[in-house]
Amino acid sequence: MTAKKNATTVAVKDFAPNQYPRGCRYDLDLDLGLQAEAGSLPLILLRGAERGETLVVTAGIHGDEYEGVRAILEVCHELDPLRMKGDLLAVTAANPAALWERSRTSPIDGGNLARLFPGSLEGSPSEVIAFHLGRSVIAHADLYLDLHSAGVKLLMPSMVGYDANDERSRSAALDFGAPVIWGHPVVEAGRTISFAAECGIPWLYTEARGAGRIAPDDLRMFKRGMRNLLLRLGILDGSIDVIPPQHRLYGNGDTDSSLIANERGFFIPDVNLLDHVVTGEPLGRTLSLHGETLEEFYAPHAGVVGLVRVCPVVHPGDPVFLIADIHP
Repeated sequence: MTAKKNATTVAVKDFAPNQYPRGCRYDLDLDLGLQAEAGSLPLILLRGAERGETLVVTAGIHGDEYEGVRAILEVCHELDPLRMKGDLLAVTAANPAALWERSRTSPIDGGNLARLFPGSLEGSPSEVIAFHLGRSVIAHADLYLDLHSAGVKLLMPSMVGYDANDERSRSAALDFGAPVIWGHPVVEAGRTISFAAECGIPWLYTEARGAGRIAPDDLRMFKRGMRNLLLRLGILDGSIDVIPPQHRLYGNGDTDSSLIANERGFFIPDVNLLDHVVTGEPLGRTLSLHGETLEEFYAPHAGVVGLVRVCPVVHPGDPVFLIADIHP
């Protein structure tokens, strides 16, 4: 028996969170006017019984990252709007077409939604999503959280990233309660978080182990972190579950700046995630199917291994390692 769909469709031009009465949950499909599966965004709006601040949370910017989707679904199910002071506005899957295809990028236009902000109404479907997601969702935040993980081909630490230039962001990262926090002095344009920064909104994002699975520890971290941010903003009443970080990293966390493969081959890493390395230390290698070494990878500088490729088959252009600095 198929469950009846109970979400209400609302045109993006008509969407305004403040128009909804307080003390209720609203399940909405935000119609973007696109004639494709990417044409709507699934929103959950929890309006507290009293006025307060707004936490905006997004997941599924990349379609092969699942921890954030489940965390949002479960936290929203557990919350009672009548016991909230303020609002939670959540997008369970910002890139629905990619989610159903289990793909990092859109199957409609090949776009990487995490690189297309602020978007454009005259652009591709992915650019239209970015345009509306920024202006109709993220812009309402007093604090913005973007839930990512490493996807199916990479391995990243269970972490929260923050704006190293914004004390509000750094403090929120400590409240989030991840085992690894990563401060970024620079964020490249095109990201959800760069859009938030341009709006003056403090932001955080997460990463986790990924690999197409949801690790129980990572799900707990995501859910605890969301609740801690709701407590931080006063949306929920209670004490933050403080968990000091085990690692403090710093620097450019952009996977686009990773070491990349130049040869097709079978990839074998020689270091583990969060290992400390020195400049020039061997990190791994790519072999032919006869065992011939095709390419070797070395640490470009001293630091901590912040990303490792876990899919053994590599093609030219695939990221294989990212080395982070230790926080000064």
